[in-house]
Amino acid sequence: MSTDITWHDHSVSRIERERLNGHRGCVIWFTGLSASGKSTIANLVDVKLYERGLHSYLLDGDNVRYGLNASPDIIEEHHGKEFAERFGLGFSAEDREENIRRIGSVAKLFCEAGVVALTAFISPYRRDRDRVRATLNEGDFVEIFVDTPIEICEQRDPKGLYKKVRAGKIKGFTGIDDPYEAPFKPELRLEGATKDADMLAEEVISHLEKLGIIPALARSGGPLEGSAEA
Repeated sequence: MSTDITWHDHSVSRIERERLNGHRGCVIWFTGLSASGKSTIANLVDVKLYERGLHSYLLDGDNVRYGLNASPDIIEEHHGKEFAERFGLGFSAEDREENIRRIGSVAKLFCEAGVVALTAFISPYRRDRDRVRATLNEGDFVEIFVDTPIEICEQRDPKGLYKKVRAGKIKGFTGIDDPYEAPFKPELRLEGATKDADMLAEEVISHLEKLGIIPALARSGGPLEGSAEA
């Protein structure tokens, strides 16, 4: 029962962790269609933050499906069929909801540790993204919509998923026979069809500077100026 658990405050506060890191923690939530460029852009942002000596970590949609949100087939190998059926996640609407709930919880922990948590998930349903936002403090959730038309995504198709969908091998695919609900008011919209990934990653970095999440670089390209507010 929930009444049998108690929240324990940490001896080291979030403010202290952010002061040590030199920037604020937050959740950068990339959303968009499959092959829109989410993971590529998020990885580039991660690199750019690392090169500045800032603390970030990328939670990628495919990677978490190997462990935290593994499918029943993956879990069954080590834990048995009954356990796998109970805790494994597929791609039904209900399973996608739980996938995002778990990721949101993990991303929140990173945020509270003063880390910039980058998440790259299709996260097709507006309600699920809004629920993650609601668990965080004001300003901690930065929703970034990678707005790439499905025609472009299908041309790219790096995993061959769209081809499988067209061949009838995959059902319930986001953007074709399952809906994608674009954000109404994302903090940042990226034009995935007209700009290259590095340019879009720079737009994200600039936006984080404007929000005061990370310190801005001097215009001359010199050392970091000032410190982020806790």
